[in-house]
Amino acid sequence: MDPLPVESTTCSARARKCPAAHSRQKRSPSERTTTAGGPGVWAFLTTLHARLGELDEALGKGVRAVEIAERLGDLRLLIPASSCLAQVLYHLADHERVAALVSSSLARFPDDLVQEDFGMPAQASILLRYWLVMSLAELGRFAEASRHAADSIQAAEARQDAGSMTTAHFAAGTLQSLKGDATRQAVPFERRIAIARAGQPSMVGHTVAYSALELALRGEASLALDQIVEGEQLLEEQVRKGPIFPTGQAFRSLGRAYLLLGRLDQARALAARARETSSRYPGWAAHAEQLLGDVAAHPDDFDAGRGEIHYRQALAVAEPRGMRPLVAHCHLGLGKLSRRTGKSEQAREHLTIATTMYGEMGMAYWLEQAEAEMGA
Repeated sequence: MDPLPVESTTCSARARKCPAAHSRQKRSPSERTTTAGGPGVWAFLTTLHARLGELDEALGKGVRAVEIAERLGDLRLLIPASSCLAQVLYHLADHERVAALVSSSLARFPDDLVQEDFGMPAQASILLRYWLVMSLAELGRFAEASRHAADSIQAAEARQDAGSMTTAHFAAGTLQSLKGDATRQAVPFERRIAIARAGQPSMVGHTVAYSALELALRGEASLALDQIVEGEQLLEEQVRKGPIFPTGQAFRSLGRAYLLLGRLDQARALAARARETSSRYPGWAAHAEQLLGDVAAHPDDFDAGRGEIHYRQALAVAEPRGMRPLVAHCHLGLGKLSRRTGKSEQAREHLTIATTMYGEMGMAYWLEQAEAEMGA
């Protein structure tokens, strides 16, 4: 699930406004020297490093921005800095930390500032909830994520600015795609794409990619194929333009859609493209590995050894980070491989884990898939 590019302008805009908006009298001489303008500048550096895939450097700058804002006790500095740090933590697949950081920030949001954007291209509370929804979904906390997604959509629709609407609807759509619940999309894919074109044109490729996956999950093959072709073109054009923001999860969505349509060669190629463009982003790389495993587990391209390698590599990232939906997917895949190679006991173990986890997370679509595999 790729983060929105709003932070590409969010923190740089905040950095430009920070010196004018806040008196240097609030900072000690050492802070004025070492921060070169305060947390806004550190937040800008956070985003710059994140855009270049330099996540360790971005993390250090983001932590520094939040620390300074905390010390100054200024929520107008802290909220944008927290959003920038949440972006980096999401890139690093440190989803528990994203959830803790954003939950804390939202709890401190005063009522008189809830509509503020703090110089960002969307309402700040919606931006914060974007990162929260995306990370909660990766953790399998779908009910909690759904509540925040609904709150964001309600706020965005009331505000009626394109940036906030793009952010809120993209997060909600991604949440449902991760859950495998494409039938419950609150907004038709055509409107989501139109909103993206108006509010965040650079996010159109990502929105089209997720729409393609939604359509493939619903069995609308012709429409899905049209969206896949358009999405791939848009994403490749974006890659050629340089490091604006990551594209790995969008490529992964297109590959998953191809797999659902039974087009294995294209699915494999886009899964490999997803892995290639996610080399610095561990969570998205793990998703790409799992998709490559699913291609290898397909009856028409069966390769048990290759599939197990991909699943094990994905698990090595997902398990310690608590990415439970991805863990369940890997066990489902390993169960398929084991069953088809005559390892019935191992198959039962993996499929039991998968069905249990899907049931606990309320992932009805995937639970049905796993139960069907157990009964095969």
